[in-house]
Amino acid sequence: MRKYTLLFLLIALAIFFNIMSRPPKRAITIRVGVECDHVPYNWEENSPSESNFPLVNHPGFYAEGYDVQIAALIAKEIGAEIEFRKVNFDDLIGALNRGEIDAIFSGMVDTDERKEVIDFTIPYEFRKVEYAVVVNRNSEYTGAGSIKELEGARIIAQSNSRFDTVIDQIPNVKHLPPLDNQTAILNEVLNFRADGTVVNYDTGLSYERQHKRQLKVLYFSKEDGFDLGFTGLCAGVRKRDKELLAEFNAAISDLSVRQRQRVMDQTIMRAGDNLDNR
Repeated sequence: MRKYTLLFLLIALAIFFNIMSRPPKRAITIRVGVECDHVPYNWEENSPSESNFPLVNHPGFYAEGYDVQIAALIAKEIGAEIEFRKVNFDDLIGALNRGEIDAIFSGMVDTDERKEVIDFTIPYEFRKVEYAVVVNRNSEYTGAGSIKELEGARIIAQSNSRFDTVIDQIPNVKHLPPLDNQTAILNEVLNFRADGTVVNYDTGLSYERQHKRQLKVLYFSKEDGFDLGFTGLCAGVRKRDKELLAEFNAAISDLSVRQRQRVMDQTIMRAGDNLDNR
């Protein structure tokens, strides 16, 4: 009996010291900047739900999307409160470095240029980011199987994004002036003022689902597509916030591919239910 009592005591002590040796949770509120214009990664809704979050600087509207759900999971993992702020994509890095937000979760990729001014986490996507082109179904490019077959097309993308910089990889492309939000860009394609727009493949699928009769997403193999020049979809933090960066990375590492896939699947279902109400 004494033998088992000693064994239970040792187990209890081991559990106690394991808990005590863990780093303390951060009792903070993380202010997350999100564009809210990039389905299925982030968008806004005008009514609350069980899954969305209030936009503190945009009363009456709520943040939803894959970026939003991943940010919420990470905050929960590190023991922090979270609030979301709507920020134009062009100003996300500026808002971060001005101290208006603490992190960016907004479909942003870690280009070399951006890494000069902020730090990025490891990627939090469930699969490697792939770029596609969404075209009008009535254009001559609906059968394109490579970016070379888009030669001469009028292509548009979001300003200050990697989407816009890869356009020039298309031969003899007519690179249209970029716009600052995806909704305006989509309208250019829908109204025949552009032949197509460069987007993430998952975003393209959402647009095609929303406009089945008008839009088509073109998927390209690695050999036939764009040279992207980045690691993946990452969260951004200020250069000086090394502790927060480490905590984010640890939390992302704890999210399995299956769990991330489930988050995306559920998000896409909600996106389909809400696209017409955006």
